[in-house]
Amino acid sequence: MTAVLTAAALVASTSPVVAAPATETYRPQFHFTPERNWMNDPNGLVYHKGEYHLFYQHNPNGNSWGDMSWGHAVSRDLVHWQELPVAISHDDTEMVFSGSAVVDHANTSGFGTPDEPAMVAVYTSAPKTGGKQAQSLAYSTDRGRTWTKYAGNPVLDIGSAEFRDPKVQWYAPTKSWLMAVALATERKIRFYSSKDLKSWTELSDFGPAGAVGGVWECPDLFPLQVDGDPGKTKWVLVVSINPGGIAGGSAAQYFVGDFDGTRFTADGNGSYTPPAGVVVEDFESAYGSWTTTGAAFGDAPATGPLPGQLPVGGIEGTGYASSFHGGDSSIGTLTSPPFTVDKRYLNFKVGGGRHPHDPAAVTGDAPPPAGEVLADFEGGTYGTWTATGEAFGATPATGTLPGQLPVSGWQGDGLVNTFLRGDATVGTLTSPEFTLTAPYVNFLIGGGNHPSDSEAPTAVRLVVDGEVVRSATGKDSEALNWASWDVRDLAGRKARFEVVDEHTGGWGHILVDQVMLADAPAKPRSTETSVNLVVDGKVVQTATGADSETLDWASFDLREHLGKQARISVVDMNTAGWGHVMVDRFTLADAPAKSTVERADWVDHGKDYYAPVSWANAPDGRRYMIGWMNNWQYAGNTPTSPWRSAQSVPRQVGLRTIGGEVKLVQEPVRALDRLHRGSPFFLRDSTIREGSRSLGRHAEGQALDVEATFSLRDAERFGLKVLSGPGQETVIGYDTTTGELYVDRTRSGRTDFSPDFPAVQRSPLAAVNGKVTLRALVDWSSVEVFGGAGEAVITSQVFPDPTSDGVEVFAEGGKARIDRLTIRDMGTYRR
Repeated sequence: MTAVLTAAALVASTSPVVAAPATETYRPQFHFTPERNWMNDPNGLVYHKGEYHLFYQHNPNGNSWGDMSWGHAVSRDLVHWQELPVAISHDDTEMVFSGSAVVDHANTSGFGTPDEPAMVAVYTSAPKTGGKQAQSLAYSTDRGRTWTKYAGNPVLDIGSAEFRDPKVQWYAPTKSWLMAVALATERKIRFYSSKDLKSWTELSDFGPAGAVGGVWECPDLFPLQVDGDPGKTKWVLVVSINPGGIAGGSAAQYFVGDFDGTRFTADGNGSYTPPAGVVVEDFESAYGSWTTTGAAFGDAPATGPLPGQLPVGGIEGTGYASSFHGGDSSIGTLTSPPFTVDKRYLNFKVGGGRHPHDPAAVTGDAPPPAGEVLADFEGGTYGTWTATGEAFGATPATGTLPGQLPVSGWQGDGLVNTFLRGDATVGTLTSPEFTLTAPYVNFLIGGGNHPSDSEAPTAVRLVVDGEVVRSATGKDSEALNWASWDVRDLAGRKARFEVVDEHTGGWGHILVDQVMLADAPAKPRSTETSVNLVVDGKVVQTATGADSETLDWASFDLREHLGKQARISVVDMNTAGWGHVMVDRFTLADAPAKSTVERADWVDHGKDYYAPVSWANAPDGRRYMIGWMNNWQYAGNTPTSPWRSAQSVPRQVGLRTIGGEVKLVQEPVRALDRLHRGSPFFLRDSTIREGSRSLGRHAEGQALDVEATFSLRDAERFGLKVLSGPGQETVIGYDTTTGELYVDRTRSGRTDFSPDFPAVQRSPLAAVNGKVTLRALVDWSSVEVFGGAGEAVITSQVFPDPTSDGVEVFAEGGKARIDRLTIRDMGTYRR
């Protein structure tokens, strides 16, 4: 692929990229992936002259985020995709962030002609040196093959650094263009109108509303018929959020409502009343019989923001407990007296930092095991360690560097800190060779979470005979904490300790101190800001805030602890950013309270469906949507090469009344059925007894289309296990005790590249007449599950061993019944 960029125009080759072979480990068979390099959000979805255009965020120069440009692929059926050269490229000054594309049939922009209307892209210009984000135009008059950037860019600039992802459509009632665009950190979607795509008039704002635990991005607004009734139309506003999604990290929520040409109004008023119960403590005037340690909680509850704190919301009454006394640097605990568990749930409000309880951590600053210090980076020198590149500078750091959030947790005066001149610098620091004379290597580590085997790591490595035998990373935190390697199997071997920073994006730095050989492993310090339920001296349930000063409802399920004595322990052991916790209104109740996140409507309940947008002008008035199949929690670390990330299968979306509420429903595009090959596997009227059983070799495969209808019996959980092999399985199940569809990928294969990856993802799904139906699209590195009438959807990446291709049925706690199971082998557009 070649492209030449001038100040005014981008001229690209029109030769298609040859389809990549489908033999690389994890390469999807029927999901679009670029031949090579990084991909994220879908952009510019438009249908023109028989082709569906899929543009996407793309790095033409590497397999990690950077140099954002618009990649390009086309399809005539939304299944078979042809990759084309980069469409709109980054240049020396800007990256080309997300946006949309339209066909300007009326030539309102003047970019085209009556015979050849222009395809116009509206994208976010993102300066490479930081600063403002603004909306710009590019246009094509040859079916999207070559593009010219508009000389008058940007066309919409409000002076904001967080203003992005325009979605533009023709709004016929006013004969004008309508734009929805995100004010990301304000959690708002702003609407604009234009007659020519160049001059824009502000109409209104929507938000904050629904889930607000992260930035808002990638809006999409469109009308849909309700229950297929042409006389009943509602508007849907899709808003992506990162972090703060239902399964953690990135996700997309939606609002159903009305649009009057100027303003979008969501149905309902957003109010919520939690279940009634017995208030255990509401902190209205004093801590009462609750006890405190440390200074973080002060002598009495807070009644508003504490000194130095941002405004606090979500307080019940006037008082609440806060550990921000003295700021984030203070620590302490707040503990209830014991109480007897006589209700099914403990509901409460929680806010502050998202720092979970770690059962392996120790409270306080207990000294690490004694041992031989290999490096403590004191004395203003790296000593005999060798540095390359620019990230490490000439000497160790002495704390926080310019532009960096506060660093904590190191010992003495010096530490390794590669934030020198920001995240853009790279380099390595290598110890002299030493002998592994002790069973453990202990060290303090912080900074970015980019594993050693990723393309651009921020990691420490133990190297023996030229091979990396151990590695570790930070946790996207400026607080250093203890980590340990068990090296007993390497006793007596020669080794080197390497500190590697090859990452130039967010959290592209690493912190290291106090590298030691020791006889025992160092235990990490607790850095939690959490609410813990303690039974028999053990933490049995835990919750945190969402890095927010707004308290929200949370709930502990007490059913297995009924009749026991319990305590509530509110713990703040964090001295870094968001190092505080806030709580209020502990209530024992018979039903759980639901958080704002749980009450929001989610397009997909899986961890891997972000930035979905739709084709606005698909034939026959259908609304097709596609999303990026990844999550910003670990997107840069997924173990794929030479490409990273796939798009979901395109889905047809609609609105259906379910349980008295209008809900978004989805189904895979029907053209996927053309990929079915060979004879399907059938199973009918079969009882699933407790345990798991294989369906045999005729049901095996790594690219499958599975449809199943189950009848509930007395099993607590039942379903399918796909991509199964020795020690591996991806579970697609139904939990009758909670009424939820779920996907469990904790044993799905490679999960070690991020602590956020192993997960059980759940979506509410009511059985209908005692039956549960689902469809699962299984590809080499993903599962997409559609439950019921398409109202419950879970999208999840998985990275199994290439030999893990088994399919099993299972039941737990009783029996279930398969009414009908069909498994079809999927072909591929790549073969």
